[in-house]
Amino acid sequence: MKFTELGLSKPVTDALAAKGYETPTPIQAQAIPALLQGRDLLGIAQTGTGKTAAFTLPSIDHLVASNKRALPRQCRMLVLAPTRELAAQIADNARGYSKFAKLSVVTVFGGTSVHKNKVDLSKGCDILVATPGRLLDLIDEGHLSLSAVEIFVLDEADQMMDLGFIHALKRVVKILPRARQSLFFSATMPSAIRDLSSQFIKDPVEVKVTPVATTAERVEQQVIFVNQTEKQALLTMALRSLKIDRALIFTRTKHGADRVVKLLAANDVASNAIHGNKSQPQRERALGLFRSGEVPILVATDIAARGIDVSGVSHVFNFELPNVPEQYVHRIGRTARAGADGMAISFCADDEKTYLRDIEKLTRQKIAIRSLPENFLAEAAEIARTRKPVVMSRDEQNGRSGRAQQGGGRGGRSQGGASSEGEPRRFFPAKKKFSAKPAGSGGGRPGGNRGGGQRSAASAGIGRSR
Repeated sequence: MKFTELGLSKPVTDALAAKGYETPTPIQAQAIPALLQGRDLLGIAQTGTGKTAAFTLPSIDHLVASNKRALPRQCRMLVLAPTRELAAQIADNARGYSKFAKLSVVTVFGGTSVHKNKVDLSKGCDILVATPGRLLDLIDEGHLSLSAVEIFVLDEADQMMDLGFIHALKRVVKILPRARQSLFFSATMPSAIRDLSSQFIKDPVEVKVTPVATTAERVEQQVIFVNQTEKQALLTMALRSLKIDRALIFTRTKHGADRVVKLLAANDVASNAIHGNKSQPQRERALGLFRSGEVPILVATDIAARGIDVSGVSHVFNFELPNVPEQYVHRIGRTARAGADGMAISFCADDEKTYLRDIEKLTRQKIAIRSLPENFLAEAAEIARTRKPVVMSRDEQNGRSGRAQQGGGRGGRSQGGASSEGEPRRFFPAKKKFSAKPAGSGGGRPGGNRGGGQRSAASAGIGRSR
């Protein structure tokens, strides 16, 4: 089947031809005819299967056919995405697909100029791609109305739930027109998402191109059991020894991502981090260097990684296993795109084995176990010895010690025991004695009173820490 056989208009097929696209992906082939009929849709597909084109192409046709003009401070199509990167990616694709239809596309999300957002919206737009937070801020300030929305799209619905956007979504839906076309797309479809979707979409067509939580078939998956304190050395060795085109490394926390980047740099391995604490210019620069291959190693958190659509990712490293098993599916879906092969390598500490079991249960497959490299301990010691001094921020240090305290210590360290450097660590300072001076006690000096008689601090109600 060709795109020209799906009933799309000539401006859209011309835009696809200009990009060199002729054959639709399975989700596009199933979704586009239903959406052209005006049906609501619930789409389940893995990342990288063409979801964006599946909802953008027929929506462009609908907007052109309705022959309406966007009014000031209004939009005709609203697309909500959980992250800035995904919103920017959707907008870029929408601009490419609609260039012959001459539709206007605007983005609003955190980290960008609020003033520019206001100026862009003041003219009105055909397609608005936004993240929930910035969208509601602009609505509350009176710079945007959703009363003219004809099409509402929620992409990565499961991630929206994970990020706690449920209340924001309900607010948005309440101010949308009842007469609209609604589309839900997600890589996974837990029961909570299905229940949520029933509140927003009516009699939808359900499109499912892969089983729920099925991992990409062309991804070779491996897991290595290793102590938490030895993961950094193992990662450094892997990045040096494997033939890597581009590698995406996942951590569970922002400060963990920064720490990995600093320690890699201390061993002369260049990388960048992308997460919610980075400014938009920093995130765009890191992605640009990753796409170009100038810095082919990117360390990311799960949230920031949504929207990273980069071809040529040969390896995905789970530096820390996700505590939500569905995130594993999203992570490894960043490799083996467009028919290419890929490898996903997970580092599993003792305290993460429960996460591994949850992942294998969800994906219904056992992940192959890979042994530690030969002479691992000697090479790890050499990596540590040759590592340049690294200054860690307080947040990175706190994140590291905080991980050690959970569940009696991570990586085999008992609570209150030695640190990874073998030095004794006191997680909390010794409790200091202090008692507030009781009302009416006056300004007496420690150890005495006005009468000159000696009283204990306890009897006087006064204590001073030393």
